[in-house]
Amino acid sequence: MATYAVGDVQGCYHSLRNLLDEIGFDLSLDRLWLVGDLINRGAGSLEVLRLLVDYHTQHPSSVTAVLGNHDLHALAAAEGLIAPRPGDTLQPILQASDSNKLLTWLRHCPLIHAEDEYLMVHAGLLPQWSADMALTLAAEVEQMLKGAGYRQFLANMYGNQPDRWDNALLGTDRLRLIVNAMTRLRVCKQDGSMDFRFKGEYADIPHGLLPWFKMPQRKSANIKVLFGHWSALGFYQGDNVVALDTGCVWGGKLTALRLEDDQLFQVPCDPRDEPMSITD
Repeated sequence: MATYAVGDVQGCYHSLRNLLDEIGFDLSLDRLWLVGDLINRGAGSLEVLRLLVDYHTQHPSSVTAVLGNHDLHALAAAEGLIAPRPGDTLQPILQASDSNKLLTWLRHCPLIHAEDEYLMVHAGLLPQWSADMALTLAAEVEQMLKGAGYRQFLANMYGNQPDRWDNALLGTDRLRLIVNAMTRLRVCKQDGSMDFRFKGEYADIPHGLLPWFKMPQRKSANIKVLFGHWSALGFYQGDNVVALDTGCVWGGKLTALRLEDDQLFQVPCDPRDEPMSITD
């Protein structure tokens, strides 16, 4: 049995199938951990979601996926809470006969998965959060997404404020900040607040900003964090973190890391996945 942590798929169905062939994935034995942004931008969003739901239905332990910002966007779009964006490839999912089944499965995915020495999250963690605290905070959002009030939660999810953790935060502000950190974070200001403007390469980070995983006294530094979201960073291993988004949907590669021995597997973007114009 092997566990493969896989970077942002973003609807790149053919690339995902090529990667599964490359690693020799055995559905009955192996496990896929996906760092979120399963869908959107690539041409095969519907096919990706159907494949993962099918795998999970056959062998529930075979697929563990955390939610990314594009996955949450799909849930909001399905409820009519936000208009489609240029480059979205969600319409086939929204119009599919099995749309409700697929989106219900997606809505029940966690924000964070922790197991053994690993913690998997789509984007990042704020420096004040230990792994245990992050799991507790993620559970607050997951409870809302799984509950009867999930539509109201999705309606209030968007926005950049508040941008700094405070234990006294309550209600919508608290949930929005948790979601933003775990699905959108790349860099922080020195006071610990989040900056959502910078999306570039590591070498181009402006003065006064730090990658979230370089923040001083980061309380999650004692656990290895697997994450995606930052395609311009590419594959990065260090500081007890592993970045796995290698920009497949933008013509880069799709990456898997076998956790048992740290062996890296990569396939180029399949031309059939038709990278779209770049936005967040």
